[in-house]
Amino acid sequence: MKIVILDRDGVINEDSEAYVKSVAEWQPIPGSLEAIAKLCQSGYRVFVATNQSGLGQGLFDYDAFSAMNDRLQQLLAELGGRIDGIFFAPDHPQRATPNRKPGPGMYQDLAKRLGITLNQVPAVGDSWRDIEAARAVGARPVLVRTGNGRETERRNAGKLDGIAVYDSLADFVVALLGGRDAAAAQRPQTA
Repeated sequence: MKIVILDRDGVINEDSEAYVKSVAEWQPIPGSLEAIAKLCQSGYRVFVATNQSGLGQGLFDYDAFSAMNDRLQQLLAELGGRIDGIFFAPDHPQRATPNRKPGPGMYQDLAKRLGITLNQVPAVGDSWRDIEAARAVGARPVLVRTGNGRETERRNAGKLDGIAVYDSLADFVVALLGGRDAAAAQRPQTA
């Protein structure tokens, strides 16, 4: 089983400081959906692990969140792709549980449900908390410069040794599928 884990806002779709609260506000980053479809067509299972504190803050409800995810799945289906599972932490930032990144809870739940370890599974994000959560479970963090990625790269320049950095999800997928990202292509081990 080949797996890739993706953050959502800032990796798959445009992010917003005011939060992405509706289908109307949910806009894919150019090339991201095509990249996910290519992963699927190449035998990868794609999962999302996303903090959604807007739920805990009452900025949008579960119906709106589901509608955004349905739109993502619909657009991916048109391209021959899909998301195999969406893991999310609705925690308010001031009342965070271990599921909220940088906590590893979402990743641990995914691994448990699949009966695998996440050793060296690529986990693509645009923030430092994505990197910390991936490291906590032995996944291989990948930083993209979309969303908050450029700022994350700038603020953490001295701590990025061993972390692959790409301009976008699409660029990461090209490298992965082209064999230029060999470490990310390793398969997870059965737990």
